[in-house]
Amino acid sequence: MSTSTIVKCRNCGHKNRVPAAADGIPRCGECHEPLPWIAEAGDDDFGEVVEAASIPVVVDFWAEWCGPCRMVTPVLEQLAGDLAGKVKLVKVNVDRSPKLAERFSIQAIPMLMIMNKGQIVAQRAGAAPGPVLRAWTEEALGTS
Repeated sequence: MSTSTIVKCRNCGHKNRVPAAADGIPRCGECHEPLPWIAEAGDDDFGEVVEAASIPVVVDFWAEWCGPCRMVTPVLEQLAGDLAGKVKLVKVNVDRSPKLAERFSIQAIPMLMIMNKGQIVAQRAGAAPGPVLRAWTEEALGTS
C-alpha cells in the first residue's frame, strides 16, 4: 500500500492529500491546478510509484548521511513545484533500499535519474546548482 503526503496548493493555499502512486496527475481539490508530486519509494513499491507513473519521474537516490544529497533536496523540491503536472519527484533512500541500489548500480550519491514509462531517459551523479539541474531536467523532458 502506498503512502500519501499533504501538499499545500501554490495557487490557492488549499491543503491536499497526494498519494505516492495514482493514475493521472494530482490536482488541487479547490482550484484544480496541478500540484507538486513528491513521494518516496523503496524496494517494495518502486514499480508502483515510479515505473507505473503516468508522467516522467525524477528519481533521487540519496542517503541521510550524505551532505550533497541534503543540498540537492530543496532544489529538486522547487523544481517539482515549478514543473507540477509535468514531472514527479521520487526519493529513494539507498540505505533502506539496497535492492534498488544494486539494480541501478548506484556507486555515488546523489544519483539522479529521469524515468519515463519505466525506462531511464537521463541520469547524472553528484550535486549541481539549481540552474544546472533545471536545464538537465527540462532537456531530458523535452520542455527546454
